[in-house]
Amino acid sequence: MILVVDSGATKADWIAVDNEGKRIFSTQTKGLSPEAVDKTEIINRINERFDLSQNKEEVKKIYFYGAGCGSEGLKSIVYDALNEYFTNADVLVEEDTYGAVYATTEPGTKAIVCILGTGSNCSYFDGKKLNQKISSLGYLLMDDCSGNKLGGELVKAHNLRILPKELVEKLEAEYDMDINEVKDNLYKKSNPNAYLATFAKFVIQNKEHEFLKAIIDRHMQYFIDYYINQYENSKELPINFVGSIAFYLKDELKKKLIENGLKIGNVQRKPIDGLIDYHIKYQ
Repeated sequence: MILVVDSGATKADWIAVDNEGKRIFSTQTKGLSPEAVDKTEIINRINERFDLSQNKEEVKKIYFYGAGCGSEGLKSIVYDALNEYFTNADVLVEEDTYGAVYATTEPGTKAIVCILGTGSNCSYFDGKKLNQKISSLGYLLMDDCSGNKLGGELVKAHNLRILPKELVEKLEAEYDMDINEVKDNLYKKSNPNAYLATFAKFVIQNKEHEFLKAIIDRHMQYFIDYYINQYENSKELPINFVGSIAFYLKDELKKKLIENGLKIGNVQRKPIDGLIDYHIKYQ
């Protein structure tokens, strides 16, 4: 049995296939980003899923692509957890950007590949290798244009009392906006970035409101200016995306890219299906 895993900060998608590429089962766990959870918690989250716990001895190979796995130290946390839990498996751990590339871009094809989900990232794929000019500083200082940042700006606007009244009423009807509840989730509970990203759903659902439209536009322009356009050939290449923010704001993203002389490429909400196809075809 082979496991292919795409993990963000919020959730991780798992698909098991046999040696011929036939799907055995698919499942989902909580996110396994080593920036937010330690080795013990990773194992606990995996063990919560019956289909994983009951088949762990049968797994012979794991391809894991995860948020927060950009450095060897963080990558080793995930590797050690998977290696300890799936005792008979060979484990490969890569950052989620590699998963985004393999899911959206054919080998030998050049593209700029971006992640816009709970977190964000941007890389250049030259057809063979992944190239990154900027190393991420994690969800506190980076993750621009992500669900984390869009949701965080909404929460901040509510707290500053600059959110329009009609949005305040809708927001408070859908979310617990008590200041103590918000601070508990930000400073006492795990995965504060995933918590803030839950508010991005509200931003997307109300994206036609001028206040939120301006926030979306500003964040997209910032991402274009400081992430996509860091690559000199950005106007010559398709810009591929994975992640829920890119998927549900595809029209806005496409319009913004065109305004900047850029062209949108392949956009996928979840890279897991593309990853399965890649490993069946090329591995």
